[in-house]
Amino acid sequence: MRIGDAAAAAGLTPRALRYYEQRGLLTARRTPSGHRDYTAEDVRHLRAVRELLTAGLTIEDVRALGAAIEALPANRRDRPAATEPRTDGEPGLCTLPNMIVRRRLTYLDERIERLTELRDGLAQRVGGPLRDLGRDLGSTG
Repeated sequence: MRIGDAAAAAGLTPRALRYYEQRGLLTARRTPSGHRDYTAEDVRHLRAVRELLTAGLTIEDVRALGAAIEALPANRRDRPAATEPRTDGEPGLCTLPNMIVRRRLTYLDERIERLTELRDGLAQRVGGPLRDLGRDLGSTG
């Protein structure tokens, strides 16, 4: 199917689909005339990418997950892999997604904490003067 049909089926715009391809999340096949050609499997992949991004992962996180899935032999891609680390000390294929998600959650928690501190500091510093300004503006009308 062509890019417009694939994008619509995946709930994306053609522009987003091209962006995902540019960032290495998908490789489209080309027709002899050079048009992109997508399969139903590509649409399923695009939906999964969209869901992972909506859940809060980054393009880089999704690319790392895709690389882990592609590293699996074709006959194991639909079955869960062992969750124990490999004997060479590298994470197992199922622990890699967990590591990526944990890393993203840690980042978000740190970001929330920092933003909360900024918000609290700002409210503490300007809360009084802003209340006074609002009261002054309300009494001049």
